[in-house]
Amino acid sequence: MTPRRKFTSRNVLIALHDLITVVAAVLVSCYFRFDDHDFALRLPLLLKALPYFLAISCVIFYVFNLTTTKWRFISLVDALNIVKASSLLAFVILVFDYVIIAPNLYGTFFLGKKTIILYWLLQIFLLAAARFTYRYFRYKRTLVHVRADDATPAIIVGRAADAEILLRSVESGAVKQLRPVCLLSPSAADIGQTIRGVAVLGGVDQLEEVITDFAERQTSIKRIIMTPSAFEPDAQPETVLAYGRKLGLKVSRLPSLGEGGEIPRLTPVAVEDLLLRPSRTIDYERLEGLIKNKSVVVTGGGGSIGSEICKRVVTFGASRLLIVENSEPALYAIVEEFSSTSRAAVVEGRIADIRDRERLMRLMNEFKPDIVFHAAALKHVPILERDWGEGVKTNIFGSVNVADAALASGAESMVMISTDKAIEPVSMLGLTKRFAEMYCQALDRELAARADGKVPMRLISVRFGNVLASNGSVVPKFKAQIEAGGPVTVTHPDMVRYFMTIREACDLVLTAASHAAMPERHDVSVYVLNMGQPVKIVDLAERMISLSGLQPYSDIEIVFTGARPGERLNEILFASQEPTIEIGLPGILAAKPNEPPMDTVREWVAVLKEAVASENKLAIRSILKDAVPEFGAHPAQTSPLAPDMSR
Repeated sequence: MTPRRKFTSRNVLIALHDLITVVAAVLVSCYFRFDDHDFALRLPLLLKALPYFLAISCVIFYVFNLTTTKWRFISLVDALNIVKASSLLAFVILVFDYVIIAPNLYGTFFLGKKTIILYWLLQIFLLAAARFTYRYFRYKRTLVHVRADDATPAIIVGRAADAEILLRSVESGAVKQLRPVCLLSPSAADIGQTIRGVAVLGGVDQLEEVITDFAERQTSIKRIIMTPSAFEPDAQPETVLAYGRKLGLKVSRLPSLGEGGEIPRLTPVAVEDLLLRPSRTIDYERLEGLIKNKSVVVTGGGGSIGSEICKRVVTFGASRLLIVENSEPALYAIVEEFSSTSRAAVVEGRIADIRDRERLMRLMNEFKPDIVFHAAALKHVPILERDWGEGVKTNIFGSVNVADAALASGAESMVMISTDKAIEPVSMLGLTKRFAEMYCQALDRELAARADGKVPMRLISVRFGNVLASNGSVVPKFKAQIEAGGPVTVTHPDMVRYFMTIREACDLVLTAASHAAMPERHDVSVYVLNMGQPVKIVDLAERMISLSGLQPYSDIEIVFTGARPGERLNEILFASQEPTIEIGLPGILAAKPNEPPMDTVREWVAVLKEAVASENKLAIRSILKDAVPEFGAHPAQTSPLAPDMSR
């Protein structure tokens, strides 16, 4: 539903201007069409009919957005609206002249078609003239700032369509202190063209030649701007970044604007920008349909995944957001980030530990969420191999608390962020996450069985692998090691992992949730993100070193430290006993439920609580082995629990 537009004093002035143009166009067209005698005969009736015509004009101008369009950003769409509005007004005059007045009073045409055509041309001209004149002077004033001494000369790399977005941003003042001097495009069709006054001088492979040429003409290029299309393989993004760094130029990127509502902004090009496969195309309307006007809770909302989910749900129109986080600095950071940006959602942050069942129940019942995203977890494999009891408390008991609290508060759905390490797990991280998945699956199935015609709450889990630049990810670790001069440490030469961006992972999580929320219930509760081809960690390290302008094994050493406890060389996405199905959504697969009865799972949870409280490792081993018999089946390095459990 489109919100009602507000009518301001500025809109009143625009409306008065447009009505004056209507009066002028009518009178001037008649004056030039008729001699003084005929004009004087028609003037009384014209003046009598003019107020009615002005009232009709007001409505037509408002319908075609002429009254509400900001003149500074007048565009081709607005020019077409001017033509449409003027054509409709000319049609009104035609009806007035040929149907209402002429047959009844004159027996001949009161104005005639020549007068109406003249009026139509004048009306278009008068409506457009002031608008485009205003835009032109604002544009010239902006160019003064663009061409100022402190504006940085820059080369834009990318296709014309992307570059045009950036050039518009420079013209409007959204991007400041930047002076684009030329474009380099990977598309041969762009070369030799001019985009908003900036010439496309050649292909991306001519970057060095163009920079040298500008230097000879006393224009020193200080910056390279890479648009989204500059990261396509045929645009040679690695060459652009390497050459820019070699010359000491600042290399920035214009992020994709396909999500709507974001102000164009330039950000530094990070090495991880060049490590990615092409991202999935996301149906943002679908995500908005899931989130808009909903109340959302995000646990672990200060973490790398949780904070991004918070940003996405606000972007897609959540009315209220409750961020639950047990780290005070992380909670403060994400809440402060929201407080510094304009948004429609009411955002609240609360300190809470998901282990504290009563606190969580109370918060959820007070907030009454529609959707709960459960991202809180302990997730570092080596740490959990040492302190596995803490993993059980947070990843199992905490997830049980979140699921039960979501159900008690009347939520429509709960989405648990899981991991690819939960499949045939060899680590405590994977084991605890698999157990949490089983609880959510069993509860989802139980709620469906006792629905009695009502729409039951959905509980789903979404698995994916490593995300670039997340807390604990190997990419920031490698970057820090490279900046320190090395060595870069890799656990094993054959170690392979899946990677994707935080933004893409979170958007696909929301997409999976939208599938589970469909009116027709699908018999799936575990979704798996298709992360493309896995990447060898050593290849990733070598490429990051090269992209930093250094030579692997020469400038920066790569040292193999050995696989750590709980790690395996290759991750898998589905268990052997877990049937997979296509759900018709790009980038997402699903697994059919394969869980024990809810009563059995609850018994395991109860015994686990007693065993953890008394630190009874034998009891814990027995329960976990019963729950996840495939645990430790394919280890690279086994968990400390695995040897005893296999006896």
